[in-house]
Amino acid sequence: MTENAITVHQTARPHGFPTTEDFAFVESTVPDPAIGTALVENLYWSVDPYHREMMDDVPGGFALHTPLEGRTLGRVVASRTPELAEGEIVFHRQGWRTHSVVRPEEARRITHFDGVPLTAHLSILGGTGLTAYVALTRIARLREGDDLFVSAAAGGVGTATGRFARLLGAGRLVGSAGSPAKIDCLTREVGYDAAFDYHDGPAAALLAQAAPDGIDVFVDNVGGEQLAAAVGALREFGRIVRIGTISRYNTPDAPPPHVDYSDIVEKSLRMEGFLVSNHRDLQDELYEFAVPHLQSGRLTPDQTVVDGFEHIVDAFLGMLRGANTGKIIVRHRA
Repeated sequence: MTENAITVHQTARPHGFPTTEDFAFVESTVPDPAIGTALVENLYWSVDPYHREMMDDVPGGFALHTPLEGRTLGRVVASRTPELAEGEIVFHRQGWRTHSVVRPEEARRITHFDGVPLTAHLSILGGTGLTAYVALTRIARLREGDDLFVSAAAGGVGTATGRFARLLGAGRLVGSAGSPAKIDCLTREVGYDAAFDYHDGPAAALLAQAAPDGIDVFVDNVGGEQLAAAVGALREFGRIVRIGTISRYNTPDAPPPHVDYSDIVEKSLRMEGFLVSNHRDLQDELYEFAVPHLQSGRLTPDQTVVDGFEHIVDAFLGMLRGANTGKIIVRHRA
């Protein structure tokens, strides 16, 4: 165990895209666990798009000059509670720090599955995968043969959505991403039938070319112009699953796109958003679905791993710029 603890604090509210100047690394002594708690040395950290929303001065947002939070995997190194044994690997949300003191109700023991990497619990078996699973099975109520369009398809949720949809019997899969390399990855590795770079022109035209016969389901991580395009491309009784609005995270004052709301009525479309935190009861169901496919090789966790806690801010900013393919995870050491 290292001699000092390091936490990351947010020091300013960003105006537009965040910078390294909005964060500070703060060093202190490693905390001692109080009775009823355990000290966890963190091993892996998740940086997620929702962190950008929480950086603004919004209800429930991050407070300035205090440790940030996030999904984390760590090893219990000192325990003063029988419910968390030393040596156990646990999941908790007191991330963005090298060491965390947690109560038993704040941590969840990680189930070890043969042949499944530990990092999968922060990607395809974690909140990222659960988001994709809930989107398809509970919100979209995916039916065999449904044609899908997924925005930000090369991100963590987008790659998981594509892989799960293929296993669930979806029809044509179309995705959007932000570079030729990501387009190639989606169609060559993830299982998408077609994908387009949203920089290449109007989203409506690009989607019409990729899905000339329309779509049944839109899984939306972006909002904006791509949401408007999807409304036009959806068939009768189509479903829109709203997960995120990446297009507005750093440009909140940008004018919204024109959505043809009459299409929603005339085509009997349904649009529904959700928070994955309201569906944690489906964690075991996700394991039952995904783990056998991971063990057989039919399912692969798409991950970009960054080594070194000192690079966690850079990893977060890189994720916002689209530098990753799949889920981005920070690793304590190689």
